[in-house]
Amino acid sequence: MPKRGRGKVGALFIPKMSRGLNVGAKIACTDNSGAKIVEIVSVIGYKGRLNRLASATVGDMAVVSVKSGTPEMRRQVLRAIIVRQKKPFRRPNGYWIQFEDNAAVITNPEGQPKGTEIRGPIAKEAAERWSRLASVATTII
Repeated sequence: MPKRGRGKVGALFIPKMSRGLNVGAKIACTDNSGAKIVEIVSVIGYKGRLNRLASATVGDMAVVSVKSGTPEMRRQVLRAIIVRQKKPFRRPNGYWIQFEDNAAVITNPEGQPKGTEIRGPIAKEAAERWSRLASVATTII
């Protein structure tokens, strides 16, 4: 029988999800850290075939470059966690979820958000995997 899912990361089981954001995608930053638009440079922990560009899904940490925002934030290379994606993904209970836009939250390498609030909803998968995001989020879907 083939393996299903992406296996265990630490003690947390992460189901297989549709990866909707490739390297080079420009997405909105949904926190109040000062960044407005960020571009995905690479995805932390992505393992794929040789020369295949990495892709990210909800709950993944990515290295991003800030393309627009405050002058202090622009042109910085930071870590961010993807909290929304337009491409539909399936939950284990059978529901298909998709959001209106693609969005990320700027964090430090440990996963603590740089801003103090997150505008708009975040996916339950991201909140379960990164507990500090859940404490700052206003709505979890």
